[in-house]
Amino acid sequence: MSADRPTMPPVRLPSDAELARDALSAPLFARAAKLARWAGEGTPVGAGGELLAGQLQTATELLGLEAEEDGTAYAAEAWQLALDTGLVEFTENEGADAEDLDADADQPYGTAVAGEELATLTSGSPQDVLELWLGGLETVLADAAAPDLGDLVEQLTDSSGDLDLDALDWNPEEEADFLDGILGNLYLLTAVGEGSAERPVPLPALAASMIVPDDMDEPTDDVLEEVSDAMMRLDDQFRMLAPTGIVHYRPVDESLIEVVDGEGHIRESVDGVDSELPEDEDVARYGMVALTPLGLFAVRSRMLDAGVDAPAVGDLAEAGADDLLAALPGHPAAAAHAEAELWLARRAPLDAARELLAAARGADDEGPGRRLLCQQTLSLLGTEAEPALREVLDDPQLGGLARVWLAEHGVTDVPEPGQDVVFWLTIDTIAAQLTVEEEDSEELQGLVESLVGQHSGFFDLAWKVDHPATADVLEAMGRLHPDKATAKEARKAAFKARSRG
Repeated sequence: MSADRPTMPPVRLPSDAELARDALSAPLFARAAKLARWAGEGTPVGAGGELLAGQLQTATELLGLEAEEDGTAYAAEAWQLALDTGLVEFTENEGADAEDLDADADQPYGTAVAGEELATLTSGSPQDVLELWLGGLETVLADAAAPDLGDLVEQLTDSSGDLDLDALDWNPEEEADFLDGILGNLYLLTAVGEGSAERPVPLPALAASMIVPDDMDEPTDDVLEEVSDAMMRLDDQFRMLAPTGIVHYRPVDESLIEVVDGEGHIRESVDGVDSELPEDEDVARYGMVALTPLGLFAVRSRMLDAGVDAPAVGDLAEAGADDLLAALPGHPAAAAHAEAELWLARRAPLDAARELLAAARGADDEGPGRRLLCQQTLSLLGTEAEPALREVLDDPQLGGLARVWLAEHGVTDVPEPGQDVVFWLTIDTIAAQLTVEEEDSEELQGLVESLVGQHSGFFDLAWKVDHPATADVLEAMGRLHPDKATAKEARKAAFKARSRG
């Protein structure tokens, strides 16, 4: 894998079977399937395969949308999706010529029938269903990134009524990239636990994530206006995407939108556009969005196609322990725990413990972190793993963590560790924590105070520990310990350790 290849945090996805059920029940896809079955062996259609007025009204009623303001539009969208995915196929009538048709007439040009892909929904595998659904999603995403045709015509028409192509303020590639970026940010927030159905992301914060520079403390009026414009675009786009099943979306409150020069704008000012927006009712009025599990799957699939490294929990289930311990530092805590459980589930406890312990050895810079993750993973095993831990009691790198595991599992007949084992484990533990905690964290400061307090004359002995991180750890302890005299002792010990090295 290339060093500069983008990497995302891992996500936990439902099974393909669960995702396929979600895809089949997504409103737009379910409507398309229903219309495909209704098309049966023949339905007259127009030159582009579109339903004629009479059939469109029937389709709207079939879908139960006749009472909705945009019911016929929703039915037309579902029919188009059926065409785009192959759930419906149409052929021209013999001798038909689109140029001879009256544009305003409700005249048949061809015949639509249920397509071959319709059988996929009942006899295909979950992967087949998801592939079909993803194909339909791509067409909806393309439509969502396209401008409103009415607005486009107005934009292209000058005062004389002629088309003015130079006036077109739309870059399809930029629009698609913007929507991809928004979905990518939603994916990232979901992966790290900051976005979910229970914790949706405010639309102002999401828009700001693409527009407000990271180094801008206070957004300017121009930037805020850009955020407002982006929110209006996203509101339209998420309304289109919600029926596909990829997002839960609460639209912008209509009372907040005003029309100026034919364009919608957020009437009230948008304050606090950073990601710390309070999640209260006022913020919710500006729109709230979250990726569904199906949406997480879809965005990940598109990222993988684009060359982004987007792992899923479970990818490491068949990997070796060395690969597991190397990958887990990049996982959020919940994902790391789930990955470790899945890895252990594929192995006998004793074999898993031996493999983990062997992979945890090493005097390299990543060694302390590996041993910490090894210890955390071993904690998920029961007493069946005990023989593997007993086997390494005399190992200078693993003997300490083995004793910790045995003590936590109630084993009493374990030889007391020597002082060198205790101090080596102490240095190794702090070195590991320094790689995963912020140095000013209360947890790390508390650990340092506790370890120093447990051993009188700690620094007189600690500088002699034969561990590659001894000097670095002692220097960090000097920065972290709140007592000035103790901190000075730590710095002196660090100097001795470096001189000894």
